[in-house]
Amino acid sequence: MAELPPLLTASPSDLSRAAELLRAGEIVALPTETVYGLAADALNPAALAKVFAAKGRPLVDPLIVHVADLAQLATIAQPDPRLAALAPLWPGPLTVVLPRLPVVPDLVTAGLDTVAVRIPSHRIFREVLSRVGPLAAPSANPFGYVSPTLASHVRDSLGERCPWIVDGGPCAHGVESTILDLSRSGVARLLRPGPVTRESLESALGAPVETVVHSAPSSQAQLAPGMLERHYSPRTPIRLFARGAEPDIPPAHAAVLLQSRRAAPPAGAEPFHLSESGDPAEAARALFALLRKLDRRGYEVIVAELADESGVGVALNDRLRRAAAR
Repeated sequence: MAELPPLLTASPSDLSRAAELLRAGEIVALPTETVYGLAADALNPAALAKVFAAKGRPLVDPLIVHVADLAQLATIAQPDPRLAALAPLWPGPLTVVLPRLPVVPDLVTAGLDTVAVRIPSHRIFREVLSRVGPLAAPSANPFGYVSPTLASHVRDSLGERCPWIVDGGPCAHGVESTILDLSRSGVARLLRPGPVTRESLESALGAPVETVVHSAPSSQAQLAPGMLERHYSPRTPIRLFARGAEPDIPPAHAAVLLQSRRAAPPAGAEPFHLSESGDPAEAARALFALLRKLDRRGYEVIVAELADESGVGVALNDRLRRAAAR
């Protein structure tokens, strides 16, 4: 096995190197405020094909295009008047689905007439965007596996398939962006919950936001990333139980994943805590890293506690339910 190059840093020279690689049609893993993304030139079909190959991602699952600002957005999508109301939430962990422009390759959109666009807030990603232009960047992990929140997660799971990785430290949110569909006039739909809550979107827009639970059969083009029934899954099977309830621990080598520390943890399994206090934002930041850790421990099953179904807890539960689907 060839020795992998060292991780790139946030130094000006390393970010210049990352930009050079992307302009040359290579793929580079970059940190965002949500999870690490596997970036490629969004307008270069050959580079995009490398993303799908590295991840083993089906072509029916569209990619999110990251842009630096609304001016860059207007080069790939038809802006919507409602975007102005979202200004307090952008840049940030929010993706908006809009009608696409012809310049966007079909590989990005799974052949749909819409494109998912995000203005990230992470300093490193924004610096690279300013040098390269729009970048498609799904999570930097094998398709369907647990998303990466550290540079080491990317190297562990992709290895030689993605030799170039910029280390920006741990991701601030730890779950993927919220996806809002504004592709139809007068209709706003939440396609994927994330750090930006539905309540925040409704407050900003001054209008109701519908929630879409399912997209399309797995063999057909999805409305947006992260909508397949099974996703974000460790190899170890997961069983779920309600917040505060006593889990049914199977007679197996099991781990129990708790939202917060309990005075009397459940018997029959080794306990792990997403947050000492039960803070859902802290739990979301810890979720994927802890799932990866437990996956390496050789447990036969992970018994996971759901969060309260409010705020960021909605996104946390969405990831847990998809991770548990079989």
